[in-house]
Amino acid sequence: MEDLIRQLLRQLGEDPGREGLLDTPRRVAESLGFLTQGYSIDPAETLTGALFESDADEMVVVRDVEFYSLCEHHLLPFYGRCHIGYVPDGKIVGLSKLARAVDAFSRRLQVQERLTAQIARAISDAVRPKGVGVVMEADHLCMMMRGVEKQSSRAVTSCMLDRFRTDARTRGEFLQLIRGGEPR
Repeated sequence: MEDLIRQLLRQLGEDPGREGLLDTPRRVAESLGFLTQGYSIDPAETLTGALFESDADEMVVVRDVEFYSLCEHHLLPFYGRCHIGYVPDGKIVGLSKLARAVDAFSRRLQVQERLTAQIARAISDAVRPKGVGVVMEADHLCMMMRGVEKQSSRAVTSCMLDRFRTDARTRGEFLQLIRGGEPR
């Protein structure tokens, strides 16, 4: 990969042999490896490794899970917060595993729409709850630094499965909780 990055630097009009760029190919290769480490993580294994029997039947919500990803169209970062809710059906999952599942999917080349759905479906498949809701809010550098250059725009995506999709009260409770308020 380092040779490719040297070629890229040359194509940009730079001299990869100059002092400030000597270690750039190695640094970029290491950085890309870190930023795409999600390809080597199995989110299903992450989630099923921390399932516990439980009679809990009220909504579980983890909000404001920070994430970072790379837009697959421009290889520029997008970042934000993920909010997850589910209604248990005999099993609960370790809360940190929800955040790890977010990382596993976000540390890949992505579009936010697919990322949101992948997280929701993985939780649904692994935990088998009565329903799952995932809402993601993100700032996209591909919109901020280039193209339309809109600094204040934020993309919001959601994926609602089972009870979160079919029951307006469940969906409403989840949306209220991720806004930081108590359900009415």
